[in-house]
Amino acid sequence: MRVLTTFLLTFMITLPAAAQDADRLSERAHQDREIVYFLRPPDTHAFDLYHDYTESRPGIDRYLNVVRKGSTASAPSARVLDTGETLQVEAKKGEDLLKAGLEKGEEVTPDSDVVVIHFAAVPPGGSVRLRIAETYTDAKSYRLEGDELVFDRSFGRPRNAVVLPTGWYLTVSSIPALVSETPDGRIRLDFVNPRNDEIAVLVKAKRRP
Repeated sequence: MRVLTTFLLTFMITLPAAAQDADRLSERAHQDREIVYFLRPPDTHAFDLYHDYTESRPGIDRYLNVVRKGSTASAPSARVLDTGETLQVEAKKGEDLLKAGLEKGEEVTPDSDVVVIHFAAVPPGGSVRLRIAETYTDAKSYRLEGDELVFDRSFGRPRNAVVLPTGWYLTVSSIPALVSETPDGRIRLDFVNPRNDEIAVLVKAKRRP
């Protein structure tokens, strides 16, 4: 009983401070980010993806999508899911953004490739739900080894999904996933990670007979 009382008192003392700390209530805490990878044939090393994100900070009017090292991004696009509005998208180098100045919470390095999405500034008490789509090419993380497809990538978002190419079936996944079949017959793996870290996902598949 004494241990429980001590715990409750500690919780009551620390709760107000934690509630005022915006950094502890990040995107991970309210689970507003998700990303889906649609793998193309493995010999292309390419995969399409989209990721959804809710921006609720008043005055924010852009989103910076930093391309992961080793990957190249092409055909970026974005829209507001609330209205269907198509948004302005431009590719920038990190060096140029650093010179122009960054907003709080934006992190880039001089050699970063960054896709900048512009939208109307978020009003006080409002929010905007964005969907950003791109095609990535990364020969290191997505490749063909013999007759086996290999997708080896770390996931930093709370919800991530991988859709195998048409005609391929799953043979192994290093991280537990919910496996399902899409309406068009493709295999989909859904990963959930509520912790504030990354999961190293290794997926292998083979072509159906």
